[in-house]
Amino acid sequence: MKKQLHRYTKLITFIFGIVSLVLVVLSFTSIPYIAYHQLAATDYELNSNPTHIVLLSGNGMPSPDALIKAYYGAESALEFPNSRIVIALPNDSKGSYKSLKLMAKEIINKGVDSSRISFEPTGYNTYTQIKALSKMIPPNASILIITNPEHMLRSIKTFNKLGYNNVGSLPAFETPNEERSLRNSSEAKTQIKNVNLRYNVWSYLQYEIRVIREYCAISYYWIKGWI
Repeated sequence: MKKQLHRYTKLITFIFGIVSLVLVVLSFTSIPYIAYHQLAATDYELNSNPTHIVLLSGNGMPSPDALIKAYYGAESALEFPNSRIVIALPNDSKGSYKSLKLMAKEIINKGVDSSRISFEPTGYNTYTQIKALSKMIPPNASILIITNPEHMLRSIKTFNKLGYNNVGSLPAFETPNEERSLRNSSEAKTQIKNVNLRYNVWSYLQYEIRVIREYCAISYYWIKGWI
């Protein structure tokens, strides 16, 4: 029994080592970046101005995740003044709308009329959020989704499954200011010879984790018949 357990432990360790090595090697290529951007579904464009701008979020305020989505939401709301804004974010365990209201406040502070904003607080994952949104948004609506880049494709496919055919993508990408500031620094030019190597390896390793996790979620949604 001990020998068999030892054999399994060695096999698992070997497989884990191989997988880790492959991920590290891939982080020196553009593959993680391409896979991450494919999940962002940037080629899904609306054929008309959006009637609804939907912010899909899982993290409460004032998290970076929620703040960047609020920023994109405000920019889109100002660009399309006739659209409705719906913030989908689970309320807390006590039923509080605090995070929802804080996200709305961020949007309002940028000049968006509060009467345009509504909430969907009941969903606890992508499917239940979009299922609840389907009761608020008519099937013929044109929907602009704002969510994490890796989360976009699954969100669009879930809307499509529920009968929404005019769905567009606005992934909430973060701006990599660090690399740009390093490149513009005279000190950095003398001390750092290859910013891409340092910056991209760590970024791409994070992309790999997000992509793997997201494809697991997509597979689960496909099995469940949600996409």
